[in-house]
Amino acid sequence: MGIELITLLIVVALLALMALGVPLGITTLTVSLATAILYFGERAGFFIVAANVGEVLHKYELIAVPFFVFMANVLERSGIAQSLFDSMAILGGRFRGSVAVQTCVVAVVLAAMSGIMGGEIVMLGLIALPQMLRLGYDRKLSIGIICAAGALATLIPPSVVLIVYGLAAQVSITKLFAASAVPGLILAGLFITYILIRVRLNPALAPIYDIPETGLPLFQRVKFLKGVVLPGLLIGAVLGVIYSGVATVTEAAAVGAVGALVVAAIRNELTWKMARDAMRQTVLTVGSIIWLVLGAVSLIGIYNRIGGGEFLRGLLTSLDIAPILVIVVMMLIVMVLGTFLEWIAIIFITVPIFAPVVVDLGFDPVWFGVLFAMNIQIYYLSPPFGPACFFLKSVAPKDIQLQEIFAAVLPFIALQAVGLFLVLFFPDLALWLPNLLD
Repeated sequence: MGIELITLLIVVALLALMALGVPLGITTLTVSLATAILYFGERAGFFIVAANVGEVLHKYELIAVPFFVFMANVLERSGIAQSLFDSMAILGGRFRGSVAVQTCVVAVVLAAMSGIMGGEIVMLGLIALPQMLRLGYDRKLSIGIICAAGALATLIPPSVVLIVYGLAAQVSITKLFAASAVPGLILAGLFITYILIRVRLNPALAPIYDIPETGLPLFQRVKFLKGVVLPGLLIGAVLGVIYSGVATVTEAAAVGAVGALVVAAIRNELTWKMARDAMRQTVLTVGSIIWLVLGAVSLIGIYNRIGGGEFLRGLLTSLDIAPILVIVVMMLIVMVLGTFLEWIAIIFITVPIFAPVVVDLGFDPVWFGVLFAMNIQIYYLSPPFGPACFFLKSVAPKDIQLQEIFAAVLPFIALQAVGLFLVLFFPDLALWLPNLLD
């Protein structure tokens, strides 16, 4: 049986099991086991799958994921997002669209503290959305900026997406973090610019946030910086030890987890119930991630062993088009897969195949990793799956329908595509900072 037919059968089997409602991790694990047994026999097939799974679970860098997830869960329960938002709203002063702009800035800070997208959108949905709706902000503008800015956690370090990409592509996670910082800020800048232009053209979209504190002189508003101090210290602790070379990403994640507990204690929010709930949610989240990792790694391991990886790499390298267009084809494949697969499965299924091709074409895999994360960010917003939209729907007022959320994020998807193409055609936007680390 040729590898072309095997590839088709594997894709059909994956789609059929997912259509039946089988969880993705179980689906990929089942297909990989079935393929291994058919090719190598029952005993050898089980051994090969177990060996593939054991190899990825022994990766030291993977420990960073539960640490960052725990850190995000503690911060979500500590009330730090509320204090941060209040401080930023006052410090920003009075200008049209200020609350939407501050929501984007707060989202960047929260992303730099946690690296987890879901919890950030839930926090912004609970804190910023009611505030903007109460002030009379346009519903679609409010919804769109929360989903888009919340999804920045996929790109801004310490992004869990980049950690998993680094493991799959076998590239430096520290360099990935450095490379993604500027593109992440570029996207945030595009969002803010879009907001300011929209409210300038149509002032009715965003009334001025008028409370007594915002009218104070700037030097008097500085005292409200107290809500920014703890987040700033935590970000500095996590990213500082990484970029200074004092600690690895995994060790920095442990620093972040401990730092989150310290922040909660300082705010008098650290209780046994809060810590227990944070640990429980961490176990649930990491457990689901691990199942997806096991299934995807076992499937791609078997597929590579039977020659599938070489087959797909040969298809990509044999395309009679410019190398940069091959990268575009890869991005389009990721976008298509994003309509029915989880991001972690997309990474472990595609990156082991794409990364060698990227190197063969003469491109930097760190740069490609930033493009990949930006693509995943688009997937987070894009219907019909759009996890960011579903996260916001779970906490939004009942009169906000999912279709309205999908419509609200469309302009921000276009802005994300602009950011992706900027990095695609101007690689130095991503690479200049990691090159400084060499």
